[in-house]
Amino acid sequence: MSQQKKIISTINGLIETLKDGQQGFREAAQAVKDTQLKSLFLEYSLERAKFAGELQNEAITLGEHDPENTSSTAGAIHRAWINLKSAITSADDHAILAECERGEDSAVEQYKKAVDDNLSAQLREIVSRQYSEIKNTHDRIRNLRDTAKKS
Repeated sequence: MSQQKKIISTINGLIETLKDGQQGFREAAQAVKDTQLKSLFLEYSLERAKFAGELQNEAITLGEHDPENTSSTAGAIHRAWINLKSAITSADDHAILAECERGEDSAVEQYKKAVDDNLSAQLREIVSRQYSEIKNTHDRIRNLRDTAKKS
């Protein structure tokens, strides 16, 4: 596989990851009772959409005519976010936070791999910035989950 195709494949994988997160956070926002969590999850959903748009533009710049625009239908990330559905039916904010954190575990792992790929300086800057934000989101959700468990 050529280097360019490998980079486009990496970008498309990240876009799928972001779309999974966007959808997962939107569903979580609809399910939680706490209005602050609802607002936070909607904010994260919008952030994931913005990140996906940035990467779609980069993929087009690299010659990809049809960059990924949907969430994944298979794989670890999809499975992590699919568990959110059972947490949502329980309507338990702690369980929803735990599943969101699990979904973010997968996103952090995907980004960690992507940062190690042989990316151009511009693409590396975008991916690194997004990775930093995703790690911050993961840590914040983990802390909220731990706080919710204690109350």
